Amino acid sequence: MAAVDFADLRKRMQGAVKFFEDKLSGVHGGRPSPGLLDGIKVDAYGSPMPLNQVASVNVSDAQQLSVQVWDVSLTQAVEKAIRDSDLDLNPQAAGGVLRINIPPPSEERRKQLIAMVGKYAEEARVSVRGVRRSGMDDAKAAEKAGDISQDDMHKESAEVQKLTDEYVGNINAILEAKEQDLKTI
Repeated sequence: MAAVDFADLRKRMQGAVKFFEDKLSGVHGGRPSPGLLDGIKVDAYGSPMPLNQVASVNVSDAQQLSVQVWDVSLTQAVEKAIRDSDLDLNPQAAGGVLRINIPPPSEERRKQLIAMVGKYAEEARVSVRGVRRSGMDDAKAAEKAGDISQDDMHKESAEVQKLTDEYVGNINAILEAKEQDLKTI
């Protein structure tokens, strides 16, 4: 009988990786990505709404995003939300469409972005290790309660560590790919 719920641990570790990937989608190098604007909230109809609920975002060319606002009356609110975000973007309105030039970041900005994604990766690894600690505690508690033997506790602890190594490896691979993306112009 297993004392550790491996399905739950896997789900929680995968959640940490997914959260990390979501944070990375808002970090751009020199190429525009529709995910860049995912975190922006627009004051629409009296409440803050995610940008993707009031407009569609597309890559128009190698250095430009276009934002098609569905309700033209919200164009100014969308433009203001993009300007006020910490992305340092300056949209240009043309009817219900906003055009956003994405300048390639300077070398200094690239280094800042790489440091920032490294911080996000460490947060994700800490989260995965927290899940590991929970699994290890479950195994130790079951052994202490007499539900499993000491050998079984060590086997389950080894499985928890193996799972942890797998997810930390996934985070490191995603980080490495993002760093390479940020280094290329």
